[in-house]
Amino acid sequence: MSPERPVADWKLCAFADEAAADLEDQLAVLGRQGIGHLELRNAWGTNVIDLDAGQLRRARTLLGEAGIDVPVVGSPVGKADIADPADAEMERLGRALDAAGELGAGMVRIFSFYVQGDYEGSRPEVLERLARMAEEARRRGVVLVLENEAYLYGDVPERCREIVETVASPSLGVAFDPANYVLANVDPVDRAWPLLAPHVRHVHIKDALPHEPGDAAVYPRPVATEVIMGRIRPAGEGRARLAEVLERLEGQGYDGLLTIEPHLATYLGGTPEERFGVAVDAVRRLIAGG
Repeated sequence: MSPERPVADWKLCAFADEAAADLEDQLAVLGRQGIGHLELRNAWGTNVIDLDAGQLRRARTLLGEAGIDVPVVGSPVGKADIADPADAEMERLGRALDAAGELGAGMVRIFSFYVQGDYEGSRPEVLERLARMAEEARRRGVVLVLENEAYLYGDVPERCREIVETVASPSLGVAFDPANYVLANVDPVDRAWPLLAPHVRHVHIKDALPHEPGDAAVYPRPVATEVIMGRIRPAGEGRARLAEVLERLEGQGYDGLLTIEPHLATYLGGTPEERFGVAVDAVRRLIAGG
C-alpha cells in the first residue's frame, strides 16, 4: 500500500470479547494494545443486545474511565432464519439501538438472514425486513452496517449491493469483510470492491483461506461454522488481499474504522489474549506495509 499514510492514521477498533469475557478485562487488553475503540459484541458473557439497562450504564462508566469508545455495536441482528417472525428480529434491533444510544455508538452491525439456499424466493422478505430496519435506525439517528457472510442472503457482493441500493437509505451501509468473501468463494478485490465501494461505511479485518472444494456447498450451517473458523488466519496470511483492500480504501478517502476480528481459536494455541495479540500484531504489520 501507499507508504505516505502512517500507521497511526488508520483507526483501529476490535472485537475484544475474543481476548476476555468480562468488559473490565477487555478494556485492559485494549489499553495494553493501544487501541481506543471497541466494537462491543459481548460483555460479561452476555451478548450486547441482552445487556440490561444497569449493565449498559456500568459499561458506559467503565468505557469512560478507560478512555475507550464504542463507535459500533456488533449486534447479531439479522443472523436469524428468514422463516422466523419478523417482529422478533425488529425487537432485537430495538435492543441493539438502545445499546447504541446508551453507549454513544453511531453504527450498529447487522446481517441479512439465513435463507437456506432459496435466494430468489426469500428476496422480497429480506428486502422488506431490511428496509424496516433501516427506517427504524433512521428514526433513532443510527446507521446500520450490513456485514457480508456465507450462508446469508448477503453472502456475495451482488446481493449486498442489491440490498443497500434497493433500500436506498442513508441509514444503511456496508460493513466490508474481505475474509468473509474469501469464505464465500468471492474475490474481495476484483469482484466485491468495485460493486460495493460507494457503500462501504465500516471494515472488518481478518484473513482467510478458501474452502476446500465442496465445503461451502455440502456442510449444513452448524458444521459450516466450524469449517469456517478453521479457515481464518491472521491478516496477511490468507487470500483476502488485505493490502490491496487498504489501498482501495485509502484511494477513496476512507476515514472510518478497521475492526480487528481475530477468530483464531481454531487455528492457534495459547490464551485468548495471546491470540488477540497475534491478530493485532498482524494488522499492524499489514498497515505498516510489512
